[in-house]
Amino acid sequence: MPTEIFLQSPLDMHIHLREGAMLDLVAPLSAETFAGGVIMPNLVPPVADLERLEWYMGEVRRAVGEHIFTPYMALFFRNYSEADLAAVREHIIGIKLYPEGVTTNSEGGVKSLSDAEQTMAMMQDMDIPLLVHGEVPESFVMDRESDFLPIYDELAQKFPRLKIIMEHITTAAAVKLLDRYENVHATVTLQHLLITLDDVAGGLLNPHLFCKPIAKRPEDRDALLHAALTAHPKLMFGSDSAPHPLEKKECCGCAAGVFTAPVALAMLAELFDAHDALDKLQAFVSGNAQSIYGLRPPAKTVHLLKEPCTVPAKYGDVVPIRSGGEIGWRVV
Repeated sequence: MPTEIFLQSPLDMHIHLREGAMLDLVAPLSAETFAGGVIMPNLVPPVADLERLEWYMGEVRRAVGEHIFTPYMALFFRNYSEADLAAVREHIIGIKLYPEGVTTNSEGGVKSLSDAEQTMAMMQDMDIPLLVHGEVPESFVMDRESDFLPIYDELAQKFPRLKIIMEHITTAAAVKLLDRYENVHATVTLQHLLITLDDVAGGLLNPHLFCKPIAKRPEDRDALLHAALTAHPKLMFGSDSAPHPLEKKECCGCAAGVFTAPVALAMLAELFDAHDALDKLQAFVSGNAQSIYGLRPPAKTVHLLKEPCTVPAKYGDVVPIRSGGEIGWRVV
């Protein structure tokens, strides 16, 4: 069994870096181990025009400092004109669609998908990917992703040249959808490869594992894990790492989000090693994303050893996944 691995230009294809002091805290933690990441735009106000996009890109680059890290910027979906899209095209990796009210800072998201189709048609013609938080907010929480899947069917057929990314998928049904349409791809998080709803709320409530989409059933987790361990070519790693200060997590009405970025690669190495699939990890954390998006990330080698390490209890005032626990691999 391997006792060390070298990952080339690992990528986090879905990450929340926030802004201000939180950005300064968490951005370097991602940039230490990843060569680039897709930066989510759901700030307040959202990153929804060229001026705010350029400001936020500058803030991210400032925060990562000397680390080798390319921020791939996502724009917040609204109804754009052709001139708007032409102006931002060279600065973005895609446009992120949030149904209104579906998750943190999604107010101002899309109310009616039919009203969004004109923008989607232009995105298809201009080769701008559509990144989707695929949940129906009005549905029962365990069914929100499943209830959204018919919308993916409709969009994939109506816009066959539009690259559609199902973000942070959580169900076995979503995995099956990857093989149905050429233009549909997906990201999956670390936590959804590891946990089920039982880990969140089966005993005492664990607010640090609460996220949206919520973790699902064991059979869903197993389907996601199988797709990742076999390096399904249409599936990419996207941490959806979502930092919140301690007082926003350990409280009534806690915020949704699991903070995984600092330990994600080590925990993925541990997970893939446990399933004798370390040879598939490179594709899952970089190769597939490069093929799907046509990326050429900066050269960066990350060396991991099969040696135990202890996860810090906190990073600043943010509690990470497996806080205070042990991981069987570490980044050198």
